[in-house]
Amino acid sequence: LQQMGIQYTTAGKAGFITAFYIVIVPVLGIFLKKKTGWKVWMAVVLAVVGLYFLCMTESFHMSKGDLLIFLCALIFSVHILVIDHFAPKVDGVKMACIQFFVCGIVSLPFMFLLEKPSLGGMLEGWFPLLYAGVLSCGVAYTLQIIGQKNMNPAIASLLLSLESCFSVLAGWAVLGERLSARESIGCVLMFAAIILAQLPERQQSGEKRQACEISS
Repeated sequence: LQQMGIQYTTAGKAGFITAFYIVIVPVLGIFLKKKTGWKVWMAVVLAVVGLYFLCMTESFHMSKGDLLIFLCALIFSVHILVIDHFAPKVDGVKMACIQFFVCGIVSLPFMFLLEKPSLGGMLEGWFPLLYAGVLSCGVAYTLQIIGQKNMNPAIASLLLSLESCFSVLAGWAVLGERLSARESIGCVLMFAAIILAQLPERQQSGEKRQACEISS
């Protein structure tokens, strides 16, 4: 859906809408009785503002591509919540392998229906394919499953949204791209959102102090 949608919209809007799972995950979590503290909700708002500064450089209006990207964000949100449900119960690496196998089987017929794959094209683009397959999918999604074992899914979605920041910073550091003031503000806001979401609740801090006093 993301690859199809980006054909009909801009890269900035695609990045902004895709990362909207930071809002969808805690909202869906309400119906699944997942507790989300007020600090996380504030962090979500802060991250959305940061994403807007980071990704949006033109006026916003919905198009066919935007709707496809939004469906992608919705499905990705469900994916995060499914991992949250199963990750504590199963081996993370085995779950990742099953996920890759199912994804490959489901995607195979669409490759022939929607594309015209050729051996020459695959050999020509071997490096991007290898990087995307091994690192972007294999390593990244496996680490996501392992990392989500003991994590609030809303906080996990906030951490995952940092890919927008890292892509901009990598472009500046590796490719020599210019980092505008607007993009810098967006990165700062998103990192601030992550820090805010990770701050301990007062009740939890009090419980820790009591535990220390008892142990001493």
